[in-house]
Amino acid sequence: MAKRKTQKDPEDLPDAPDGKSKRKNDDSDSDEDMDTLDVDFEWFDPNPAVDFHGLKTLLRQLLDVDNQLFNLSELADLILSQPLLGSTVKCDGTESDPFSFLTVLNLETHKDKQVIADLTAYLTRHSTTPSLAPLQTLLTAPSTSQIGLILTERFINMPHEIVAPSYKMLQEEIQWALDEKEPYAFTHYLVLSKAYMEVESNLPAAEQPPAKKKKAAKGG
Repeated sequence: MAKRKTQKDPEDLPDAPDGKSKRKNDDSDSDEDMDTLDVDFEWFDPNPAVDFHGLKTLLRQLLDVDNQLFNLSELADLILSQPLLGSTVKCDGTESDPFSFLTVLNLETHKDKQVIADLTAYLTRHSTTPSLAPLQTLLTAPSTSQIGLILTERFINMPHEIVAPSYKMLQEEIQWALDEKEPYAFTHYLVLSKAYMEVESNLPAAEQPPAKKKKAAKGG
């Protein structure tokens, strides 16, 4: 499948301000210089020759504390095995490490690969709540469903404006793949994302200082 993706940003992202901006300090009459930096983002195909280690780093960040449950090398290789689908975002040419990536993997097509089996089992274990019951059924029950697992991550200092163009490219590439009879006729999409849960602090509240310990009475 010939690549149609351009390497330049397909949308006009906001440019960083040129030069230096000055802000007056409220406590003095001096001016404080704030350095700004212009950065050009470019979209590239996943490149097996240069992106392996960068992808592993982003996958480790995406899976967070659970990353040790998976063979990240196998997962990175699987992503790189379909270089005409998905994107990496870089700031210093194709030979540099990716700062962001987006791809989709067919869970049915790759079900015999160990890392996909591990991911499917992991997702099944985490879909036991009533609201996620349909997902557990899709992952476990024999069906003709084609689930596309979307994997995406970016470094924290990457602007969120890069996300929309990446998804737009992926949508176009999936359609091009379908036109050429490739196995990307997904019936469902599953986006893997980190979730955070608020837990009650064990520290005493500020307005309620810890109670003082009472001295034990001495026995007579």
